[in-house]
Amino acid sequence: MTSKLHSWFLNANVNSRADLRLFCFPYAGGGASVFREWSRFFSKNIEVCPVQLPGRESRGLESPMTSLTQIVQAIVVEIEPLLHTPFVFFGHSMGALIAYETARQISKKYGKHPVHLFVSGRSGPRFPYTKKKLHQLPDDQFKNELRRMNGTPEAVLQNEELMQLLMPRLRADFEVCETYAYIQDQPLQCPISAFSGNADYDVSVASLAAWNEHTLNEFKLHMFDGDHFFLHNQQENVMQTVIDSIHPIPAIPAQKQVVHTGNVIWL
Repeated sequence: MTSKLHSWFLNANVNSRADLRLFCFPYAGGGASVFREWSRFFSKNIEVCPVQLPGRESRGLESPMTSLTQIVQAIVVEIEPLLHTPFVFFGHSMGALIAYETARQISKKYGKHPVHLFVSGRSGPRFPYTKKKLHQLPDDQFKNELRRMNGTPEAVLQNEELMQLLMPRLRADFEVCETYAYIQDQPLQCPISAFSGNADYDVSVASLAAWNEHTLNEFKLHMFDGDHFFLHNQQENVMQTVIDSIHPIPAIPAQKQVVHTGNVIWL
């Protein structure tokens, strides 16, 4: 394994007993550490590989990328040696878009498909991220938007020196999301599961259900207690839902149907 490969995919090929790889794509401003606890939860046959984008944590000296196309093109090249093992993609918010577009490009370039795609905290790709260009806002307004989203601790927002370090990465990530333009293509062959917080008022149930359009296979929508960053306070429930969704792996694509069960909408 090259050091470049390991810079993109943490833990890759660490577990020799793994028969499934779970690639985890972080939200805007986040790094691979978002998923640092996941390896402890999954069984030994699942290798959790958090994706580390340029400009954060172990890659903090690199310039962040500002285009989703640029990010996906780089990932598709670097991930190829790891695709000989069955794989699953999980992405939250910006990471959901990256995971989806990476799955599309891998299908085209290598003819390989994820066992399952999990998209969390993000509307279907044909829905714009926001009507405003947040990445172009003055610093004070930009910080207010971060505060509203409730993903950045107030102590961090009040730390001017730290925010000067974080601001370029955050602006770059918001630019990635806000300049993304969906191009219609064939639906994916793998099942898709969409996750959301029931108090995430920026992502409607209807826009989440639109992910149904992007798979030829089964689609499920799961709601969790929490806001846009439910991923943290519902971490164990999220991970258990992932496990339940991939074990056992269905051999034949299921026919789509609509069933309502508690706070989970099955599609």
